[in-house]
Amino acid sequence: MDLATIIGMLGALLAFFYMIWEGGQMQMFVEFKSPAFVVGGTMLGVMIRFSMDHFFKSLAVVAKTFTRGSDDPQVLIDEIVQLATVNRKDGLLALEKLTISDPFLEEGIQMLIDGSNPEVVKQSMTKNMRGIIERNSSSEKVWRSMGDAAPAFGMIGTVIGLVGMMANMDDPKAIGPAMAVALLTTLWGSLLSNVVFLPVADKLKYRSTTEKLNLTIGIDGVMAIQAGQNPRVIASVLSSYLDPKQRVNFDKAKAK
Repeated sequence: MDLATIIGMLGALLAFFYMIWEGGQMQMFVEFKSPAFVVGGTMLGVMIRFSMDHFFKSLAVVAKTFTRGSDDPQVLIDEIVQLATVNRKDGLLALEKLTISDPFLEEGIQMLIDGSNPEVVKQSMTKNMRGIIERNSSSEKVWRSMGDAAPAFGMIGTVIGLVGMMANMDDPKAIGPAMAVALLTTLWGSLLSNVVFLPVADKLKYRSTTEKLNLTIGIDGVMAIQAGQNPRVIASVLSSYLDPKQRVNFDKAKAK
C-alpha cells in the first residue's frame, strides 16, 4: 500500500475541512451541487479528448496508486542474481522449476528456456517495454487533463452562479450568501485539481519512471543470464542502475 499517497490526500482534505469548521461555515461548504458539478463536468469534458475505453482504463489504473508501493529495483536485481546462479550451476532448464515474481522477467526467462534467439528475446522484451511505458503515459495524460479541466469547470460554475445572482438583486441581503455559494465551485475545482487529479498524474509519472528502470534491469538481466555471465558480475553491473544510497545498501546486503 502506498502510504505517501493516502497520507498526503487525507492530510490535505483534513486541513481543508478543519479550516472550514473553524470558520463555522461547514454546512455551506459541504453542499452537494458545487463538487458534483466540478467532478461531473471535469469527467465529461476529459472524456471528449479520449476514447471511452482509454478513459475508463485510466480511471482503473489509479487503484494501483493506493494499493501498490513502488517495486524495489534491488529486489529485482537479487532475483536476477539468484537466477543467474542457478543457470551457472544447473543450466537454463533448471530455471523452469523456479517461481519468478516479476512477470516481465518471467516472460524473458521463459523465452530463453524455449530456445529463442537472444536477439529475438531482446527485441521482444524491448517492444513489450515500450508498450508498457506508452500505456502508463496515456493514463497519466488522462489524469493531468482532469487536473487542468477541474479549475476551469470551477470557474464556469462560479460564472453561472454570479449570473443567477445578478439576475435577482432585488434583495440586497441575499447577494452575499449567493455570491459565497457561487464561489464554491471555484474552490472545489482548485481543491480537486491540486489534491486529487494532478497528484495522481504525478504519481503515475513517478511510477512509470520506476517501472521503466525495472524493465531495463529485467532486459539486461535476461541477456546476462543467457550469456552465462558470473552472478557477481551481473550484480555489479545491474547495481549501477541504482542511485548511490541504494547502491550502498545493496553492497551492505551482499556483504552479510
